[in-house]
Parts: sequence; structure tokens; C-alpha cells
Amino acid sequence: MADKTQFIEELNAKYTPKGDHIILGKGMLDGEVVPEVNVTIPLKTINRHGLIAGATGTGKTKTLQVFAEQLSHAGIPSLVLDIKGDFSGIAEAGQMNPVIEERYAKTQLPYNPQAFPVELMTISGGKGVKLRATVTEFGPVLLSKILELNDTQQSIMSIVFKYCDDKGLPLIDLNDLKKVLQYVTDNAQGKAELAANYGSIAPASLGAILRSIVALEQQGAADFFGELSFDVHDLLETRDGKGVVNILRVAEIQNKPQLFSTFMLSLFAEIYMTFPEEGDSGKPKLVLFIDEAHLIFDESSKALLSQIETMVKLIRSKGVGIYFITQIPGDVPENVLSQLGLKIQHALRGFTAKDKKEITKAVENYPTTEFYDASNLIQNLGIGEAFVTALDEKGIPTPLVHTYLISPESRMDVLNDAEISELTGNSSLVAKYEQPVDKESAYEILTSRMEQAAQNPAPSQKTKPVKEEPGMFEQVLQSKAGRTFTSTLMREGAKALLGMFGLGGRRR
Repeated sequence: MADKTQFIEELNAKYTPKGDHIILGKGMLDGEVVPEVNVTIPLKTINRHGLIAGATGTGKTKTLQVFAEQLSHAGIPSLVLDIKGDFSGIAEAGQMNPVIEERYAKTQLPYNPQAFPVELMTISGGKGVKLRATVTEFGPVLLSKILELNDTQQSIMSIVFKYCDDKGLPLIDLNDLKKVLQYVTDNAQGKAELAANYGSIAPASLGAILRSIVALEQQGAADFFGELSFDVHDLLETRDGKGVVNILRVAEIQNKPQLFSTFMLSLFAEIYMTFPEEGDSGKPKLVLFIDEAHLIFDESSKALLSQIETMVKLIRSKGVGIYFITQIPGDVPENVLSQLGLKIQHALRGFTAKDKKEITKAVENYPTTEFYDASNLIQNLGIGEAFVTALDEKGIPTPLVHTYLISPESRMDVLNDAEISELTGNSSLVAKYEQPVDKESAYEILTSRMEQAAQNPAPSQKTKPVKEEPGMFEQVLQSKAGRTFTSTLMREGAKALLGMFGLGGRRR
């Protein structure tokens, strides 16, 4: 048996920060809770990112709930990407039960059931704050990544954006972008303007861009692009000293991967561009939790993977921490995993040879310890227990500690429909973003211009009427291929989705 006195001294020396901190639980030794050892995390290292991993049913979501609650107590808001839809109960107070009573008796900590301030959010039309962005805010580079355009098509997209900027044509939603493509392809004046000032563009390339836009619309992006665009500073609210927990319910990620990529790229880019540099501020201003992260890394587009890797390296200087919740550490790419300062590892199951390799790999990433047989214990951690290693206030990794986690103070279940309606009905943010704003933009301007041209044709057109041939734009949408677009997507499989599924191969 390990020396308990030595265990208490060594762990307290590393897990007793001088500054502000949050508590996750109590240390354990030889299967027993040691209440003298608080497992705490300094607030100043929260923006060094982290991982919450473990097999299904080991308590990852409850750990995430405890983490978000502790941050809220410290006045730090968070954004939780709730893919399973089981996190909303944090808006209501929990209730004492025998399991919680036993847990808190062992930790010798007080249990204070309470609700936390919550905003529900949506990118797919559900109840909550409607998250939108304009096409202009994305810009040609980011939009080209989302649409999976090749180099030639990306350069054309840049020309189209430049043309719209020069001609005073605001690009708000996808209808604006499609109308511009129609105008410079099928309209004589539009084609002439584009060719004279920017060079001629092959209609086939414009048609390929249009088809990519249609594919994105198939996943619901028409509702995402528009105004009022979401201000990321609205994620930074506090109420009565508590940080607001913003919950984005994205249960449809498997069916709408490209839309989810669109949102994630938009969010990361907007935060990085608009948040000021924080330096060493002492605590983060926002923490992002990405639940079921393996769905993102397994099926995401190259653009999203690249953006996540870049943001993990750079965004901490903006006072933002990113935490991935997944089943095994191997779900996260190595160059991302190496950037994660806090690791909360629930039990892993070694049912197969592959599982055992993942266990070995996970243990090798932990600091060495004389108090535990980590390879064996990691397979036998109880529900609500985890290995924890973090960074101390100097950025040095803390010892691995078997942790008996505290329970959430809020409800460990979902909100019902009536509670969701009440929560969203009383939200000022829901009211702010509920109705789309339809300003005059490229679509209205070009539609009016084309209608005027049709009503006032040139003299030669009056004396010599010519049967108008359908333009490329109409041909794309009215052709058999256009009418059976969904069937084509299914037939082509992952490749034709033009989103996260399959393009460039799957990555683990």
C-alpha cells in the first residue's frame, strides 16, 4: 500500500493554487476517498484547453456539467455544443438523493442544489437564440473552404466578392450570392461588366460553384446565412455574478455535417478576429465545450480540421479555452492532443486488442506515478471517478490523481418542452435574434435591374424578337440532374456531400 501521508503532502503541494481556482473533487488512494486532498484547477490555466474522455456510461457528461457549473460560479461563461441533447437540465436545480448524499458524505463538501443561468441556441431553426452570419462576414476564403472549392473556383469566388464590393452589392444570404452568379453568367450587362474589369470566367466553373451552394442549402444553410448576424460578445454574459451557460443543441450533426462545419468555422474565425488579446489575465473570458468530439474529428472536412488545429494553438491568447469530450484520447489528432493542458480520463474498457492499444497509449501520455498502477486502474475506475492531470499556475503538469468527482448541483436530466418554452420565452437574446432582417441586398438590387432591362429592351430586340434560351443558372436548377440532386447525393455517397463526411478521407 502507498504511504497515505506522503500522498497527501505531494498532492496538496501540486493541487493547492494560490490564486482563484475551481474544484473538481477529492483525491483517492487504494480505492478510498482522501478528503484532505482537493483536486483543484487554477483559473489562469483554464484557457490552456483540455480533454474529458471515457467509455460510454462512465460519467463524462456529468463531469462536463460540474465543470460548467464551477466556471459559472467563478463568473466565467461557457458555450456547450450539446450533441446528445442531455445537458439542458443545468438550467434547473438538482435534488438530493441517496447517491448524491453518499458522495458528498465521502467528500465532506456541502451540496447546494441550484439552477444556473442558461441560454439555449440553435443553428437549425429550433427553439432558442437563432445563430446567423452573413455571406460577407465569411468572406471568399472561408466560404470557399466550406464549399470545398478547388483553387480555380476559389479564385473565381474572390473575383465575385470583389465585383460585389466594387458595385455596391451587399452579400447577406445565399440568395444574394446565387443571384450574382446568375447575373454575371446569364445577363448581357453583367457578363460584359465582369469580362471588362475582372476577366472572363468559364460558365462551367460558375455552375460548379452554384451546385456546391445548392448542396449546402440542402443541409439547412439558407436559414443560417442572413441577418441579424450573431455577435459573439453575447456569449460573454454574466447574471448575478454567475457566468451564463450557452447551450447549442446540435443533435442533427450526423445529418447536417456541412452546416455544422459552417457554424464552427464561423464561430472560431469571429472569436479570433473580434476578441482582444488578453495576455495573462488570471482567468478565461469564455470556455468552449465540444461534446462527442469524435464525430467532428472522424467526419469533419479538411477545412474544419485545419481550423480547429490552428485555433487550439492561437485562441488561448484571446482568453478562450477549448475542451473536447470524447470516448478515447485517440479520437483527437496528435497535434491537437499535445496542446491540451487538462486531462480528465474516465474508465476505458479493454474488450479488444485495439481497445488495449488505446489504453496503453492513453497511460503513456500521463505523468508517471508511484501511487497507482495506471494501466490496470484505468479499466476499473467507477462511475464518477477519473484520472486527472492538469497544469499548475506555472504551467507545469500536475501529478496524476485518481479523483472522486463531485456531483452537479443542477438537475441531472433534460428540460421538458414546457420548461424550454418558458426559458426561451423569457430570453432577451432570443427576442433580439428571433426575426430575420431582410435588408435590400444584392438579390433585390439585381432583380430590380434585370426587371427594368426586360421592360426596356434595346431597339434591335423590339424589331427582332428572339426566343430566349434558358441561361446556365436555370439549366442547373431545372435539369434532370438538378431535380434529382438529393438522389445524386445519396448515390455518390460521402464524396458528393461536399461536407465533413469522406472528403479527403476519414481521419482519426
